[in-house]
Amino acid sequence: MSSSQPALPANRAFVVQFRTPSPDGSPTYDGRVEHLVSGQEARFHSLEQLLEFMICVLTDIQKQSNPE
Repeated sequence: MSSSQPALPANRAFVVQFRTPSPDGSPTYDGRVEHLVSGQEARFHSLEQLLEFMICVLTDIQKQSNPE
C-alpha cells in the first residue's frame, strides 16, 4: 500500500443497524446496512445476508479501481 492511501478508505465504510433483540434474549441478526459512499442499502435477516451485501459492494469497488 502506498503512503498516500489511507489505511481505512472511506469507500469501504458501512453503517450497520441491528433491530432490538427479541424479549427472550435470543440473538437476532436482523437489520439494515448502508454503504456510505454510494448510498446502496439492504435489509438483512442473517449474518450471511449482511456479509453477502458487503462482499458484493466491496467486489464492485475493487473492479472499478482495477479495470482489466
